Amino acid sequence: MSNYRRPQIPGATIFFTVALASRGTDTLTREIETLRQAIRQTRAERPFHINAWVVLPDHMHCVWTLPQGDADFATRMAAIKARFSMTLRRSGFTPTLPSFNPYGAKAGRDRTPTTKRVGVNPDLQKNEASIWQKRYWEHHIRNDVDLRNHIHHCWLNPVKHGLADHPKDWPYSSYHHDNP
Repeated sequence: MSNYRRPQIPGATIFFTVALASRGTDTLTREIETLRQAIRQTRAERPFHINAWVVLPDHMHCVWTLPQGDADFATRMAAIKARFSMTLRRSGFTPTLPSFNPYGAKAGRDRTPTTKRVGVNPDLQKNEASIWQKRYWEHHIRNDVDLRNHIHHCWLNPVKHGLADHPKDWPYSSYHHDNP
């Protein structure tokens, strides 16, 4: 297992990509109010500024700026993911996951499906699937150009995925707040 250390920079601006364990579902957009509530609750306890955010059916991208003197983005992201998951589970939601890797353990040699569970958190009870991928990708913003590029990435992602013709057409984006 890797021993990855995330940077700890107080007041940093950070770009995130966070995905569901089961790609190809529409859970995030179908449950958008649950996600928004999880974000509101987390920001009330541990404030941060939202520079940009876009929610797609199975993943989301966001850019946050942490308060001066605070470098703890990991606790905030964990809280959002946990609140979203707990609320869905309390409502009876059961995530769907592929029961096998369609390309097998060695995709280059053997294309026979296996019975290995993909995206399952071993800490969960037997037959209980994780809603989120265990990890997420984060990038600390280096300068104004980097910030602008990552904000545009958020706004353009629905267009890239064929969900909208223009960023203004996608309802689950901060584009509407920043470009009225």
